[in-house]
Amino acid sequence: MTINLRPWRADDLPALLAAHRDPALRRWLATSLTDEAQARQWLEVQAAGWDSATRFSFAVVTAGNAVGHVVVKMGEAGTAEVGYWTAPQARGHGIAARAVETATGWAFHTLNLTRLSLVHAEDNQASCRVAEKCGYVLNEHVPAAPPEFPVGAHRHVRKNS
Repeated sequence: MTINLRPWRADDLPALLAAHRDPALRRWLATSLTDEAQARQWLEVQAAGWDSATRFSFAVVTAGNAVGHVVVKMGEAGTAEVGYWTAPQARGHGIAARAVETATGWAFHTLNLTRLSLVHAEDNQASCRVAEKCGYVLNEHVPAAPPEFPVGAHRHVRKNS
C-alpha cells in the first residue's frame, strides 16, 4: 500500500472526524475531536503551524483517503518532536512506520535538524514498536503528570546521521 504525506485540507474533515470516533485512537490522544467545529479549528491550527514554521502537520494518504496524521513540532534550536496517529483501517499495514520514517527524513533534510524525539504513553506498545522500527532509541521514561497525562511516557530519540 503506497502512502503519501501532504498538508491537511478542508476536504479531509470527514476522514478526520471518522478517525476521531475510534475509541482506541481517543485513548492515546490528548485532544479528541467530536464535532465539525472542533475539526475545523484543528485544521486551522495545522495550517497556522505551517504558516509560522512551528508545526508541520501531514495527512497520511492512501488511495486518495486520509488515514493518518504525522506531525513535526519544532523545539529548541535544531530539535523537534514527531507525533502521529493512524485510523483503524490503516493499522497493521506498516503505514505508521512508513509515515514516521518519511516525516523523519523530510525533517532532517528540509529543516536541518540534529535531533528528533517521539513521545508516547508507556503502555502504548504499538507506538513503541513504530519508534524502534524507525530508529528512535528509547531515551527516558517520563513520569505521569495527571490529569492531562495520567500514565507515564517513553521518550525515544533519533539523531541526524
